[in-house]
Amino acid sequence: MTQRQHKTVRGLMDAYGQTHAEEAGIRLRNTPAPLYQLLTLCVLFSVRIKADIAVAAARELFGAGMRTPRAMADASWQDRVDALGRAHYRRYDESTSTALGAGAELALDRYRGDLRRLRDQAEGDPARIRELLREFPRIGPVGADIFCREAQALWPELRQSFDDRARKAASELGLPTTSQSLARLVDTESLPRLAAALVRVELSVDAVDDLLKAG
Repeated sequence: MTQRQHKTVRGLMDAYGQTHAEEAGIRLRNTPAPLYQLLTLCVLFSVRIKADIAVAAARELFGAGMRTPRAMADASWQDRVDALGRAHYRRYDESTSTALGAGAELALDRYRGDLRRLRDQAEGDPARIRELLREFPRIGPVGADIFCREAQALWPELRQSFDDRARKAASELGLPTTSQSLARLVDTESLPRLAAALVRVELSVDAVDDLLKAG
């Protein structure tokens, strides 16, 4: 890594290196509740809605006690709608409440509330993990990518998860553009932060110019 790239990565991580899980107050660990909370967050991101609203909706759901599949399934449909409404998660509140309830039941019925069993069922195949994630209501390619990006520090088979947007931002910043090369820029624990930072930059109008000027 060149001195300029090192400075760019440092600025990138300092300015944009907060994962969505961190922003939503999820202390991500390889245990059932945080993994389910990450899945919930991915459901919320899987519609055309602003990222800050999706994060706020997750915080409202978790603050109302819906932190596990059992708690989500036991909550009423209206309780979920009300939590989403408090976060201004408009237009999609009712359909998302339905999706969250059905997804919680699926997690309980198929994986006994523990997404580590989904990982076991995939037998270390990241493509299969994505397929199984997409069986949850509302989770599509974007939601599956977010889950894998944020969980890659926990599940080694998901490394290195840098999607097209992250690699495009890397190219614009003069950084390596392959997932393997990007992964060598930071330690393993920082992979989700780097991937999230690159995606945030790609979605921002001025971020690339600001980082290059700073470099």
